[in-house]
Amino acid sequence: MRLSVRILTASVLALTLAAGPALAQDARTVREAAQLRDRALQDNVAYALVSELTTRFGPRLAGSESEQASARWGADKFRAMGFDNVSIEEFPLALWTRGQARVEIVSPFPQPLEVVSLGGSSATPAEGIEGEAAIFETYQQLLDQPEGSLTGKIAVVLQDTVQAQDGRGYGATSPIRGNGPTEAARRGAVGYVLRSLGTHDHRFAHTGATRVGEGTVPSFAMSPPDADQLRRMVRFTDQPVRMRLFSSAGFTGQSVSQNVIGEVRGSGAPEEVIVIGGHLDSWDLGTGAIDDGAGVAITAAALKLIEEMPRKPRRTIRVVWWGSEEVSQPAPSQGLAGARFYASSRAAEMANHVAISESDFGAGPIYSLALPAGAADTDFRRAAEAVLTPLGVLFDGAPATGGGPDTGPTVALGVPAFRLNQDGTDYFDTHHTADDVLDRIDPEAMDQNVAAWAAFLWLLANSDVDFRALRPAQ
Repeated sequence: MRLSVRILTASVLALTLAAGPALAQDARTVREAAQLRDRALQDNVAYALVSELTTRFGPRLAGSESEQASARWGADKFRAMGFDNVSIEEFPLALWTRGQARVEIVSPFPQPLEVVSLGGSSATPAEGIEGEAAIFETYQQLLDQPEGSLTGKIAVVLQDTVQAQDGRGYGATSPIRGNGPTEAARRGAVGYVLRSLGTHDHRFAHTGATRVGEGTVPSFAMSPPDADQLRRMVRFTDQPVRMRLFSSAGFTGQSVSQNVIGEVRGSGAPEEVIVIGGHLDSWDLGTGAIDDGAGVAITAAALKLIEEMPRKPRRTIRVVWWGSEEVSQPAPSQGLAGARFYASSRAAEMANHVAISESDFGAGPIYSLALPAGAADTDFRRAAEAVLTPLGVLFDGAPATGGGPDTGPTVALGVPAFRLNQDGTDYFDTHHTADDVLDRIDPEAMDQNVAAWAAFLWLLANSDVDFRALRPAQ
């Protein structure tokens, strides 16, 4: 990685500077962006940040004391890194706790399954729930069942998640977890079990949020090998499979979560704000290293490099460590509580938000850049491409319609998004599991992320590109 960057830097930068007047940035800005890129590959604080975060605080379930303590630590880090206008913005949260979960096959082949409760799921009665399993190979098969057809049964969906570099396999199966318990309840089911939304074959289960509130049932995810075991059971017998479920999960009271905010204030157009970040909360099985300790560390490290530059960026760059991205909330919020709070509390300021994006896909290397619609044929894009190409980052011609989950509420208010797309081929091997720990992060790949973020942000902050003006007429 570093060798290829050194070889390509001189030639690419020479071509970039030769085109100086045609670029959205002057030659000095492009040269500084390349310098930031190369500095990040040699030295940045990202790995140290995620290492300290995951070691000091472990899992950071939304609304927990651990998440709150990590936010105070994050604000102290922002101040130590020289960021401006550091703040912790609290918002109310219903606190969900996991409790205990057990699922077992009662007959015809008695045995336990490796499971976890889905986030936001309710508890079973103290004696548990027992019933015949209605087993479906695909989610669509469940949806095809008429209302009342699963009365008294436990709905089970075995559909696999397809591995993909951009995570689209997870996008296709996530409704099985988010909406599945509600759809099962609508058809009369008393419980719900799905194959974990993971792309590995190890015997641990993935958690993740599901819809909460009335009209749902206690819900669980089982490990992929246990889903395969159920498949074999169905082939080996004509008898119905009976299951017993137990969970003590549920909402236990009110708490608070928070967004941690810092920025490097612009020197020429400080009112124009670029928003970056990741989410500080995590699930409670691992230590939240790839989801999303990596993302908060990558974006803060990139901004720290910019803070150290001899001159300030023209525009303000704001880093947000969003709270409560993971756990669903009771209606009407449902999810993304921190992101919703950020957007709603700044609704009057959205006209000054230039762009938004987050890092929330682990620490795999960035392989492409996606810009808002209309930005493909611009000098700004050509400048960004020239600086990022030595990192192995290609330009993605498909427009960015979002910058990650926490950017959604802000994008909905009209703020353009960009994406630095990471290679997520193996991301869902450990996502939302007990194996989401620091050892899953490759420090060199993390350096490449910081390099791409720092260089791109420097170009964007020192340009006058207006992504809103580039949008095609609606």
